[in-house]
Amino acid sequence: MAEFTGERVIPGQVETDLWNEHFSRYAFASNFVAGKRVLDLGCGSGYGSAELARTAESVVGVDVSAEAIEYAQSHFARPNLLFAQHSCTQLPWAEAGFQYITAFEVIEHLNNWQEMLSEARRVLHPDGHFLVSTPNKLYYADQRRQAGPNPFHEHEFEFEEFKQALSQYFPRVDMLLQNRTEAFVYATANSPVTEPLLKLETATSNPSEAHFFLALCGGAAETTTRSFVFVPSSANLLRERELHIERLESELGLKDKWLVDMTGQRDQLQKQNDATLTQLEERNRWGQTLEAELEQTRQRVVNLQDEFASEQDSARQLASAYDGKVRELEQDVNEKTNWALDTERRLTGELEAKQSELVEAVRLLDQAEATVEERTHWAQGLDHQLQTATTQLAMIRSSRWIKLGRAAGLGPRLD
Repeated sequence: MAEFTGERVIPGQVETDLWNEHFSRYAFASNFVAGKRVLDLGCGSGYGSAELARTAESVVGVDVSAEAIEYAQSHFARPNLLFAQHSCTQLPWAEAGFQYITAFEVIEHLNNWQEMLSEARRVLHPDGHFLVSTPNKLYYADQRRQAGPNPFHEHEFEFEEFKQALSQYFPRVDMLLQNRTEAFVYATANSPVTEPLLKLETATSNPSEAHFFLALCGGAAETTTRSFVFVPSSANLLRERELHIERLESELGLKDKWLVDMTGQRDQLQKQNDATLTQLEERNRWGQTLEAELEQTRQRVVNLQDEFASEQDSARQLASAYDGKVRELEQDVNEKTNWALDTERRLTGELEAKQSELVEAVRLLDQAEATVEERTHWAQGLDHQLQTATTQLAMIRSSRWIKLGRAAGLGPRLD
């Protein structure tokens, strides 16, 4: 609550018109709360609850913001005034506990505003009154057409919608229109304050043009509502307007100085802009040259792509031919491999047969050699016998006895 954000009014931090606009509602309500138990819903910074507590028996101000309640307690302490942090849609008090309830500029801040009306009806005494206000949606939207919608408002009302919404919870609803009007005030200068004389010219009011709607709700019993005029202490409207004009003229002077400064800055920016445009034109020409070169490059790329595509086709054809030749060579190699394998198997078989024949020949040769050796030994034996026989025969031939027998014609003939 140290700074006014637009959500809650803080005394001393808002313009006079805005302050009087909000405070006047509590000034109006203070005419009805004397000696009564009062509940102020959405009390904010607490200034309105303090105004009601001047004549009421007791006042309870509630707000959902802990910061707001802390500010109210520290700035508006009264013996008959209590501030408590609660939501307006969930009140902790029993039924019919309050004789007067106020809710100024609260309902439009709630998304579930029906629950606030239901709770207000529950805790309101059967003979009590509920005084509630809200801005006119049509006027407010036009007033904020430049600033935009109020970010703190959830739902705003038009006249008939507001009246019908209240009528769903309260049997009797008296509608009032709050407007700020011009007045001529004749005030005593040094005399004691007396009851003022008031002449209020009656005029038909148009609800669609009203600044705010103020509704006095209650039971079925008829209530008496009277027009109320609030004249704040600083009610010299002409002087306020003169001061306002002075502020506007001061602001206009600042704006003129700002305009001169901005004009100089604009001229400087214009020069910079001209220089920038010159550079931009040069760069545009350079860009056009680059664009032409780029177009040539694109065309060259297209040609190269065509050549590359042609080379790819030739390469694919050559690769296809190579693949066919490779397949032929693979088939020839497979056939020759099969022939070589068959030849190897055939030669291996023939070799094994020849090896068998060779082994048999070796065996037969060994056998023949053994036979030859045996026959050689036998021949040698015969030769020895022959030599022995020859020697014996020679001895016999040379024997004289044999010679004598031959001569005699006797004995064997030895040729």
